Parts: sequence; C-alpha cells; structure tokens
Amino acid sequence: MEILREVTPLNQGDCFMIFNRMKTGFDFPLHSHPEIELNLLFNAAGAQRIVGDSVEEMCGAELVMVGPNLPHGWFNNGKNFSEVTEVTLQFNPSLFEESFLQRNQMSSMRKLFEDVKRGVLFAPHVAYAMAGRLMALSETDTADFNSYLEFLGILNELANAPDRRLLSSSTFHQDSVTSDSRRIERVFDYINQNYQNKVTLSDVAKIANMTEVAFSRYIKFHTGVNFIDSLNNVRLGHVCRLLIDTMMPVSEIAYNCGFNNMANFNRIFLKKKGLTPTEFREVYLKQKKFI
Repeated sequence: MEILREVTPLNQGDCFMIFNRMKTGFDFPLHSHPEIELNLLFNAAGAQRIVGDSVEEMCGAELVMVGPNLPHGWFNNGKNFSEVTEVTLQFNPSLFEESFLQRNQMSSMRKLFEDVKRGVLFAPHVAYAMAGRLMALSETDTADFNSYLEFLGILNELANAPDRRLLSSSTFHQDSVTSDSRRIERVFDYINQNYQNKVTLSDVAKIANMTEVAFSRYIKFHTGVNFIDSLNNVRLGHVCRLLIDTMMPVSEIAYNCGFNNMANFNRIFLKKKGLTPTEFREVYLKQKKFI
C-alpha cells in the first residue's frame, strides 16, 4: 500500500514555486512529494490535518511546513467551507546543500530543515505575521532575483520563529531521530533496535556512560520529556507505521512494539494521538488513496 505520490509543478530550473488560491473545501488525497512545502490556510477551522502520524483539527489560521516524502493532507472532516484562503510554497531541499547548511550563519535554517522532516506547525501569530509577505510573494515573478531574496527572507524568519511545534513522531519517518549529540544518537539507535523488548533506564544509561540520575536529566534536556515518554514515543511511531501499512490486529501490533499491557497501551495512544488506535487506522484508511 502506498500514499499517492504527487508530481509537483516545480522543475529543475525553479528555486521555488508559490500558489495563492481561494477554495470551497479540500479534495486532494493524502499524498507526499520530495519537495519541502509551506502551507498557509485561513478560514478552515474544523478541517482535519494529517501530517505523518499526526491527526488534528485545524484552528482558523495555520502555517505548516512539511518535509520531503512526509505524507500529508487537509480534509473537510464533515464541515462545509466557502472561502478558504490557501497559499502553498514548494521548493526542493537540494537548493540548500548540506555543506552550505553547515555554515555558522545557517544554524537556524539547518535546525528548521531538520524539524520539517516531522512537519512543523507554527503558532497562529506567526501565520498572521507571515501572511502578507507570502501573499505578496505569490503575486511576483518567481524567476526574478528579488523574489528569490524575499523567499530566503521568509525562510529565515520562519527558522527563527518562536512557538513552533513538531507534528509527526520521530520514528514515523525513515530519517527517525537525529541530534547534534553523538551520545543521544547512540541512545536512540539502541532504543530503535530494541523497542520491541524490555528497555530499562539502566540499559540506556549504560549506553550513554552515565548514571541513571544524570541520564534522566540529560534525556529530559535533549528531548523535553523523560525517559519513559521518550521510549513510548519511539514505540508509538512504529505502532502508527504498522497501523497504516498493515492490517495486523491492534493487539498484535502493540505487543510487537513493546507494549505488554493493552489497557496501558490504549491509554497512552489516546493521550498522545487524541484517537484510539482503531480510530487512527480508520482515519488513514478513509483518506488513503492507492496507486
């Protein structure tokens, strides 16, 4: 089973493409493409947004950036819309080579491009602040060099914008977990290789060559959550992948991903995703289109 692969109008000669349109609803299926996409939407409160394994209802205004090959889509969710404003900007990540992103001045942009692999939702005030610039850019000649400079300015503004939130689980996308710290990378490599089994704080503290108390503080600093939540997030990413890609029973998926207590698994899944595992699978099956 595959998500619809969109062929975007961006060609090799373009730095970026941008479209501004009014619409009365959402009719494009769940899809992915190799380009990075920035999507600005107004007047679509209650619509459903799927990015990776994140399934949420929209507020009235939102600005989302989606990374390469990450499944995404917006859907009516049983609502009626009349004047949805949508501005979509797309560009190929190859525009910014890795050697260029490693420059000191590009640290914020480098972090943004790492984050968008999981999808990024910017705060509503950022969406409103960027709306005028994006709409103005959509009315310019994108082949003009000044338009390219404005495109870079918008990316820089977003790279330094506060209050942004990652949408999809770290393990949902193939690129999984990355970090500037080799120590935290080793820890997550171990968790990703052993998530099906019992993984203890003692195990990962030894991998990090730290005491349990020191490692508890360390992982909270690097991930924003404690060790148990970090482990559960990894497991849930694999759970969501299996819910989408297979028709295995939910209980079998849970046990295969390291959850040995179904009541606890269902409670954690509902808390993290806002849906039961069965509801999550039904949402994807409803929106998924097969090639």
